[in-house]
Amino acid sequence: MMKLESGISAVVLPNGETIAYRKAGSGEQIVMLVHGNMTSSKHWDVLMERLQDEYTIYAPDLRGFGASTYQQPISSLKEFSEDVKQFADALGLQRFSIAGWSTGGGIGMQFAIDYPERVEKLVLIESVGIQGYPILKKDAAGQPVLGEFLTTKEEIAADPVQVAPVLQALQNRDKEFYRALWNLVIYTHKQPEPDHYEEYLEDMLTQRNLVDVDYALATFNISEEHNGVVAGTGEVRKLNAPTLVIQGARDYVVPPAMGEGIAKAVPQAEYVLLPDCGHSPLVDCLDALVNTINSFLKG
Repeated sequence: MMKLESGISAVVLPNGETIAYRKAGSGEQIVMLVHGNMTSSKHWDVLMERLQDEYTIYAPDLRGFGASTYQQPISSLKEFSEDVKQFADALGLQRFSIAGWSTGGGIGMQFAIDYPERVEKLVLIESVGIQGYPILKKDAAGQPVLGEFLTTKEEIAADPVQVAPVLQALQNRDKEFYRALWNLVIYTHKQPEPDHYEEYLEDMLTQRNLVDVDYALATFNISEEHNGVVAGTGEVRKLNAPTLVIQGARDYVVPPAMGEGIAKAVPQAEYVLLPDCGHSPLVDCLDALVNTINSFLKG
């Protein structure tokens, strides 16, 4: 185990990746926080601060994000799920609850399907749905072509609206592009404190796997139906962990229909709709998020 700067530790996994992580608290209940696309464990800071008195919290940087390595490119959320398993093994964590935000919710669902005996409870925060997140093709004017989806990494990388501009911003380290993007679709209700926001923007620029993650999201489908890109695996039937679905009523990235779809497909799921909340309840409604998580994990 090696030590990194500013309170971040790291472990080397059997697959050769070095996974950086943050740890907080010393409570009996263990909670693993799995971040989403365009972020890292850094974005959990405000939640970790609020939960650390009650739980022991681990928040890894997924492969290709933050301070973690990206030796081997991924093509599926299942590979991230395997990283979470190896990470938990490396730290001797046998059984714990998982809270996944956005893409992290998909990883949490996959992990709970693959390793049910390891998951105490599953918390899905603005999670990608059980049919993933396919990207529609665009016409010459940049408008989506309904019913036609991008199916390869090459097509996704060339998408002129959702992907190519972000790749360009990453290459140019263009924080202002990211600020405008997040203000447009994520921080639509509230924004982080200015100092926090600057740190988050710097952190967003550490991503090295944007196209791979977008492809993994497009091909994630644990439902029983085709999502326009791939057939469903039907694995949602194996999702037996007690599950909490937290959905913002004003989420413009993951619409409420996605959260509702998870809740309908998972019989034991509890569904909580947060009013006046967008894709980041960490910023929009932290108190409500903390209270909802606490009542579920302690119930």
